[in-house]
Amino acid sequence: MYRSDVVSAAGVAPGATAPVADERGKLIGTAFYSTASQIAVRMISDRQIESDEQISELVRERIGGAMEYRNRVVEGTDAYRVIFSEADMLPGLIVDRYNDVLSMQVLTQAMDRDSVRDAVIACLSERFQPSGIVERVDARIRELEQLPARESGLIAGEKSVTTFNMNGLAFHFDGLAGQKTGAFLDQRENYLAAARYARGKALDVFCYQGGFALHMARVCDKVTGVDSSRPALEVAEQNEKLNAGELGGRDMEIEWIEANAFDLLRDYADAGQRYDTIVLDPPAFAKSKIALETAIRGYKELNLRGLKMMRPGGVFVTCSCSHHVSESDFMNMLADAASDAHRTVRIVEKRTQSKDHPILLTMPETQYLKCVVAIVE
Repeated sequence: MYRSDVVSAAGVAPGATAPVADERGKLIGTAFYSTASQIAVRMISDRQIESDEQISELVRERIGGAMEYRNRVVEGTDAYRVIFSEADMLPGLIVDRYNDVLSMQVLTQAMDRDSVRDAVIACLSERFQPSGIVERVDARIRELEQLPARESGLIAGEKSVTTFNMNGLAFHFDGLAGQKTGAFLDQRENYLAAARYARGKALDVFCYQGGFALHMARVCDKVTGVDSSRPALEVAEQNEKLNAGELGGRDMEIEWIEANAFDLLRDYADAGQRYDTIVLDPPAFAKSKIALETAIRGYKELNLRGLKMMRPGGVFVTCSCSHHVSESDFMNMLADAASDAHRTVRIVEKRTQSKDHPILLTMPETQYLKCVVAIVE
C-alpha cells in the first residue's frame, strides 16, 4: 500500500510490525511499516501478529514454504533464488543459494530489524547448513529506506567463494564481488532455451560472466562475449576454463571482448559482420517510470543494430529486465526495430524469469523479465 493510501499511522515506528485496519476499524491483517518508502505498508499476514516470537515463527514458516516450492520447480542446478521478497510473502528479503554459500539482501526497514534479521539468519543456517552466508548491501536502497550504512560482508560461517553448477556447466561465485546477489539466476532457464536454438557463429552482448555464451558454446562453432566490465569478463574466462572438459571436445572458439555494446554493434554492422545467433541481455534501462521513454529508445537502437547483423534464418534472443518496460512496450519496440531493419521476425518463444523467481497473479510487479527467442529472415 502506498503512503498516499494511508489515512493514519500515528505513533508507528520505522520498520514496525503493525496491525492494519480499514476506515471502519475492521482488521485487515498485519504489515511491515516503512517511514521512508513510498510503499509504506507491506502486508505479511491476514491475522494480527504482535510479538517478536510470532514474527520469528512466521519467518520460519515462510522460508519453509519457499523451500517446498523450490523443491517442486528447480532442477539441474545447485544455485537458485530461495526467497523472492513479496513473491514468497517475505517483503524486503532476497536470498540466493550458490551451492554451499547463501547470498542475502535486505531492502526494507522492517526486514533490517535485529529480531527479524536474526530469525532469518537462524532459519537459513538451520535448514541449509551453509558454509557461509553473505549479505550484499545496496547502499542506495539503504539510503532511500533511511537505514544506517552497512558494508557487504560475511554474516555467518567462514566461506564466501564457491563454485556452483547450472544446466551441466560450472561457474565461479564470489559472494562479495559482481552484481546483484552474485549472478543472474533469473536467466537460468533462458540459457537453456537459447542453446536449444543457437547455431553457427554467435554473439552474446552484455555477456557478464558468460551465462548465455557458455551455454551456446556447447552447440555453436564460434562464440563472442561482449561486456564493458573487465572484472566480469575475467570471471567469464575463468568459467570457460572451469568447463574445459565440457567444451574441449568440440572444434569451436570463444573470445571475450571488453567494449561498449552500442559502439561495438555499430562498428561491427558497418564492417559487415554477420551472425547466425545473437543474444542481447542488457541491464535495466528503465529503473523508474520517468526513464521509460529513454529506455525504449535504447532498447530499439540496440535491437535494430542486432537485427541488421543477423544472417537469414538466424536465431535472435533479446531480453529486458526493466519492470517499467511492460511486455507490450517491449514487443512494440521490437516490432518497430524489425520494421526499420527490414527484417521478418518470427517469434519462437516468449519467456520470463526462471521458476525460482515466482510470479504472483495478484502482484504484477513480481514479473519483470522479458525474453524473446525468434527466427529472423
